[in-house]
Amino acid sequence: MQPTDRMTEPNPVDPRPRPGEKDLLRDALRDPADRGRTKSDIVLLSVQRLLRRGAITNLAKMLGRMHQADVAKVIVHLSSSKEKREVFELVRGESKRGQVLSELDSDSINQVLADLLPSDIAWLIKDLGPDDVAYILGVLPEERATEILSLMRTEDSTEVADLLKYPKDTAGGIMTTEFFALPEEATAQDAIRRLQLATDAEMVFYIYVTDRDERLVGVLSLRQLLTVPPATPLKNIATRDVISVTVDMDQEEVARQVASYNLLAIPVIDKDNKLVGIITVDDVVDVIREEATEDMLKMAGAIEEDSVSKSSSVASARHRLPWLFTNLVGSLFSGAILWEFRYTIQEVVAIVSFIPVIAAMGGNVGLQSSTLIIRGLATGLIALTDVRTVFIREIKVGLLMGLACGLILTIVGWLWHQAFLGMVVGVSLIMAFMVSTSMATFMPILLKRMGVDPAVAAGPFVTTANDITGITIYLTLATLFMEHLR
Repeated sequence: MQPTDRMTEPNPVDPRPRPGEKDLLRDALRDPADRGRTKSDIVLLSVQRLLRRGAITNLAKMLGRMHQADVAKVIVHLSSSKEKREVFELVRGESKRGQVLSELDSDSINQVLADLLPSDIAWLIKDLGPDDVAYILGVLPEERATEILSLMRTEDSTEVADLLKYPKDTAGGIMTTEFFALPEEATAQDAIRRLQLATDAEMVFYIYVTDRDERLVGVLSLRQLLTVPPATPLKNIATRDVISVTVDMDQEEVARQVASYNLLAIPVIDKDNKLVGIITVDDVVDVIREEATEDMLKMAGAIEEDSVSKSSSVASARHRLPWLFTNLVGSLFSGAILWEFRYTIQEVVAIVSFIPVIAAMGGNVGLQSSTLIIRGLATGLIALTDVRTVFIREIKVGLLMGLACGLILTIVGWLWHQAFLGMVVGVSLIMAFMVSTSMATFMPILLKRMGVDPAVAAGPFVTTANDITGITIYLTLATLFMEHLR
């Protein structure tokens, strides 16, 4: 198995606030309006205040004391493009500005670079890793990115161009080509000497071992390297069972592999098993966040471009309308069902009291089940082979919750109207719960088998379908036992 030692490199940036930053936070906390806010909120408000006052010198000093990730977070949350460009230009040092750039989202990158010449951008990103450069150029217009590439050093532009060939959501699209690999004939002493000279490698968590054709044949940790005699060949100590991913593997599956095996980095190979790059854990964390956000947006009936502050009101409305139309059609169908049972409702008006309860409870239970199933499928906790077990489990859960809530409704119906109506309501809720949980469990798994993202099964679709089912069950039982309800 591939070594999974949790080795870490010393962090060159002390995350604790420096004296100047402490003073800033202390002054801000004295303001009653800022109490209860997080540090990030206070810093953002302080930047906005300094911008409004035109205190450029103070703002530049403040930015100079901040970590590049914190500066990027501030820029992302500023409201106007002008403010974003102004803060970005106040960051001192081309290297730090480039690092800030790599931490920004796609919209902010385009905004802060809008007025810069391609030559200036090429200079800004010259010290970044090829994966970060590929990310930045990937969000710029194609013509502009091509022009920037042409201004970069040949060896750098070639690496970046190779990365840009891969789709952005694959292993090839998020990997870095700055890795540390040695031939299997090299000794431990050779490896240590090469490590001391390896200034280009992004993060040396593992040493990858290749054969004469540059095919990946082994891997070892730094700990293994330091605990063997200097003359030991790497092929004698390397682990042969290497966990790797292919360049075309989906980034979500890559993240799952890294999480499953507790790796700090994972090698990327091509179809010939040649080592072409690595994906480090910091990139995997970004992938997990992106995928989780994407699934949550889909479950809410939205898409990534529709997230807060990333699209215009018209575009946002256009993206959400199809899902609202699903709800609209479902609601009309529910209305048609109510119309079909109008004579039952006319005979026993009291049954109207519980229609909202049955619809809402059934929809919520279905949404709970579908969320758990979708999350399990996404994280690998639930496999397609687990369908029967998961289905039976959710049916049992639905039955238990239905019995608990149904008993309460039975008592309420008895005290409010009459005993038999309470029984009808209670039994209807139990049946609605079981149908809702089974439908919400079966639907995502079915979509997964069909190759469709199961996240689309949740939200508006599942909720609406279960609303209709619950109302139909309730009114059907009420009609069947009409004589006892009058």
